[in-house]
Amino acid sequence: MKRPLWIKHINQLATLKSSQLGPRTKASMSDLGIIKDGSIWIEDGLIQAVGTTDELKQLYRNNQHNVDIIDATDHLVTPGLVDPHTHVVYGGSREKEFELRLNGASYMDIMSAGGGIHATTKMTREATEEDLIEQTIKRLDSFLEHGVTTIEAKSGYGLNLETERKQLNVIKKLQQLHPIDLVPTFMGAHAVPAEYKGKEDHYANLLINEMLPIIENENLAEFIDVFCEKDVFTVEQSKNILEAGKRFNLIPKIHADEIVCLGGAELAAEVEAISAEHLLKTTEQGMKALAITGTIGCLLPATALYLREEAANGRKMIDEGVAVAISTDCNPGSSPTTSMPLVMNLACLTMKLTPAEALTAATYNAACAIKREHMVGSIEKGKQADIVLWNVKNYQELQYRFGVNHVKTVWKKGIKVVNR
Repeated sequence: MKRPLWIKHINQLATLKSSQLGPRTKASMSDLGIIKDGSIWIEDGLIQAVGTTDELKQLYRNNQHNVDIIDATDHLVTPGLVDPHTHVVYGGSREKEFELRLNGASYMDIMSAGGGIHATTKMTREATEEDLIEQTIKRLDSFLEHGVTTIEAKSGYGLNLETERKQLNVIKKLQQLHPIDLVPTFMGAHAVPAEYKGKEDHYANLLINEMLPIIENENLAEFIDVFCEKDVFTVEQSKNILEAGKRFNLIPKIHADEIVCLGGAELAAEVEAISAEHLLKTTEQGMKALAITGTIGCLLPATALYLREEAANGRKMIDEGVAVAISTDCNPGSSPTTSMPLVMNLACLTMKLTPAEALTAATYNAACAIKREHMVGSIEKGKQADIVLWNVKNYQELQYRFGVNHVKTVWKKGIKVVNR
């Protein structure tokens, strides 16, 4: 039987614990539940006790000779980071498009010319499951080294039943092969495949009538997502797909208002989506709609930076009462990064979140955006022991020293998986 683990003398333990149910909003996003000289007791992969070092010394005074001890003096400890929006399973690479964009081509120009999502779709269709597993494990290893212990993973580079199913099966297999917990999302509505150009409604009907029944029957996904955007899926098509997903027991998410404002945020509120993603062009009216329904705004500052676009107005969203989460948007075209620490830095620098809000957005609120807040996202008794020990003294320093991976040690379900 594995010995208990005791992490003690933590300079600053950011538990993210709160009495509030559901995602944090407004001032509560700054409440990190900090404990000075903090301490965590872990057994069988679960957190058993959290408090000051003196409190746990008293609580476990008869058990201190049969325990593995980590002295975290002068270190920050947080929950494992949660990434609630990734396209991490894909074939190939698109580095040449980076150069095209630097020479003036837009994201939609490249996509219209057969690049972008269409290029990755071709490479993913051609890849075997084994190819995709091998490529994705490398990305997951990098996520882990950056302190990420749970991620959402979308399909959407198949755009036909065979390959969408292949991507989702890869996600299911990776759940067994890799320490990171993966949460699957069906995104057959990531783009209209080239063979359906001019027949967009036919493809939407194919998604609804042929793909969704199989996704549900084979239990391949928990969520459904759609790219509601000019020249991709209209508001009406997006609504039809998301409502159909709900009938097949999938929880709606939506790529909304990224390139132009179509009213995607309002649609997210209307269909009671758990989250609306991107939101670069969302209006104040859209923000208010999200706040009223409790739909989480999942913001992707690395994508905006990579596309050289102005970032979403995270500051205003929080002030309007939107619960904000942040994500890498890991994908081969517009955000080929696995660094959630960088995303937290960018949330502060480009969206005006405070360091405390950025940490909440990358942990507890991110967990809420994929319905995992009962398991991860905070350091509380009974939750998974997904823990990160950082080579900084406090949460402010974590954001202050930007562009650096400060991870020292990561535990997943109480098992050390990273030791840098």
